[in-house]
Amino acid sequence: MKQALIFGQNGTPLEILASADYQQWQSQQSSYVQNWLSATGFSGEGVVLVPQTTGQLQQVVYFVKDLNSYWLCGDLVSQLPVGQYLLTNTDAALRKQIAFSWALGHYSFDNYKTVVKDKAQLVINNQDELQQYQHLVKGTSLVRDLVNTPAADMMPQHLAEVMQDLAQQFDGQFSEIVGDELLEQNYPTIHMVGRASENKPRLIELNWGLESAPKLTLVGKGVCFDSGGLDLKPGAGMRYMKKDMGGAAHVIGLAYLVMAFKLPVRLRVLVPAVENAVSSNAFRPGDVVQTRKGLTVEIDNTDAEGRLVLCDALAEAQSQNPDLIVDFATLTGACRIALGTELPGFFTDHYDIATGLIAAGQKVDDAVWHLPLYKPYKDLIKSDIADLSNCAPSPFGGAITAALYLQAFVEPSTPWVHFDIMAWNNRKLPGRPIGGEAFGVRAAFEFLATRYQ
Repeated sequence: MKQALIFGQNGTPLEILASADYQQWQSQQSSYVQNWLSATGFSGEGVVLVPQTTGQLQQVVYFVKDLNSYWLCGDLVSQLPVGQYLLTNTDAALRKQIAFSWALGHYSFDNYKTVVKDKAQLVINNQDELQQYQHLVKGTSLVRDLVNTPAADMMPQHLAEVMQDLAQQFDGQFSEIVGDELLEQNYPTIHMVGRASENKPRLIELNWGLESAPKLTLVGKGVCFDSGGLDLKPGAGMRYMKKDMGGAAHVIGLAYLVMAFKLPVRLRVLVPAVENAVSSNAFRPGDVVQTRKGLTVEIDNTDAEGRLVLCDALAEAQSQNPDLIVDFATLTGACRIALGTELPGFFTDHYDIATGLIAAGQKVDDAVWHLPLYKPYKDLIKSDIADLSNCAPSPFGGAITAALYLQAFVEPSTPWVHFDIMAWNNRKLPGRPIGGEAFGVRAAFEFLATRYQ
């Protein structure tokens, strides 16, 4: 498929205007164009193809209700004939939103299709701006591609290849701890969850940036397929579990943005990558495991595996005393019940960070919602025979109890944010097809850029 955004000077002129400005724009057109608009019944909403008297296309103008939306052109690509369109808007902020929404409206996951249709391309006449737009789009499309890829082609070893390629692209350092090495180096919960699969579990790590810079650590849940383990999911619940590595996809997309825009941080990315499979050596309900931190955990439910792989990774993230830890995970259905599938919740006790994230999300049209780490619910994850249980006995407050479990592995003094995300669009919206999606990545990057620039 051709690139959505290209550099150049030529193409059919394209301008994006507010519907409220239609009458003024119409009054400035020739009588020929005004008569044509009247004859076609155009009223100032949507696409107008402005013809020349020769019948050729002179200009395209797209009228939208809200110029502030990051998705204002999300449907435009599908409404235009295949060709190249030169963006003529002069406002820099608006050009950024147009290019972003155009490119994500152009997105489709075609890796397994034998026939791929060409789509309209947007021509940008400023090379520096084009590169910036392409980086922003890549941060989202990378997440989508990873989540959309079938599990057979996106197992722990494939996630490792993606992170290794990123390290090479940005001159970072890559490493991984694989299989029984996890036990040797004290990552017991990652090994326990992934040991039943022929696709070996691993902790994947990427480091980038000056060691003297503030330490930013990203942790992403990389459960590449979740059968539920011995607490087996029903078929409908298992159908889209290729997306259970969505947390890993999110931190990889966010890491790409951090490196592409050269934020002045010492970036560390940790992805505990496993397949939660069923075999003779699968972990069981009732088992007790001693975690990397030393806390013991009783397994109440093998389908609450994401927090198990994350707790060892968070304990390791804590070991370097970073300035900030951010984790992403497709962790609970409870968060979807509370907020729906399109609004990601996040947890933190650092309210300055919460305020900053919400403001950043509003700025870039990527809403996020602060949920409480309600301490009295800690009682719900107590165990009679271990320090913790991996699952509360009741589904009520499930997103909170999962977050409280993770918090037990982070020191109170360390700024920490936990995102509980869907990573999947259940309905088609402008620029957002059904399938893998990045939730909170733009908000998090905008927050990080403000915090560290």
